[in-house]
Amino acid sequence: MEKTRLQKWMAACGVASRRHSEAIIAQGRVTVNGQVVREQGLQIDPDKDRVAVDGRVLEAPTSYAYYLYDKPEGLITTAHDPQGRPTIFDALPELRQQVVPVGRLDRDTSGLLILTNDGELTYRLTHPSYRVNKRYEVTVKGFISDRALRQLAKGIDLEDGRTAPAEVQVLHRSQRKSKVALTIHEGRKRQVRRMCRAVGFPVLALRRTAVAGLGLSKIAEGEVRPLTAQEVQQLYAAVNMSLTARSKRRK
Repeated sequence: MEKTRLQKWMAACGVASRRHSEAIIAQGRVTVNGQVVREQGLQIDPDKDRVAVDGRVLEAPTSYAYYLYDKPEGLITTAHDPQGRPTIFDALPELRQQVVPVGRLDRDTSGLLILTNDGELTYRLTHPSYRVNKRYEVTVKGFISDRALRQLAKGIDLEDGRTAPAEVQVLHRSQRKSKVALTIHEGRKRQVRRMCRAVGFPVLALRRTAVAGLGLSKIAEGEVRPLTAQEVQQLYAAVNMSLTARSKRRK
């Protein structure tokens, strides 16, 4: 096998996304041939080098698994939380060390989360260059104005730069609170909350309802189910991947 970057190999083995794998490396939790490494971008040969995370030797998956999870509020989207807060894998212990979350949902955000050990799919679904749409239903305080809706649709100036234009749909408006559907393709930290706060309407509740057109059908909050072959194909198509070109069979 040709040499590859350490974080890419970790993602391919289902440890975490490439970005989160970089953080794991920086924490000193990874060894290569028995030596702790913290270097980002280290090239390894998976056929010759022995890579371990927290003492567990990594092996490439012999098959791929894909799950849809309707995440409740109150859970951290990670395998391990240093502060001891409950994580999605405390709720799904049977999937621990089998799959990783594709992207993240904040502790106080509920909704659609894809779980897989397919590292390349995870990378593409989360990389901004693939512009994967994510739909959120947002409940905000007060009667959201037409001006605020236009601002959200046009793009908002945040501390880390201007957001891309969003698709905005009003679901409900009253003097006490309003509910809108917001579709974006970026994935900045707490982006939807910051966008709404910037236009003067703080978020009361936030729920992700779709990723790449894949919605929360046939599932209740807190439940997890395998994706169908058609749903996997839909995700592959969204990021220009060919399911038939994959060398490993799907679980």
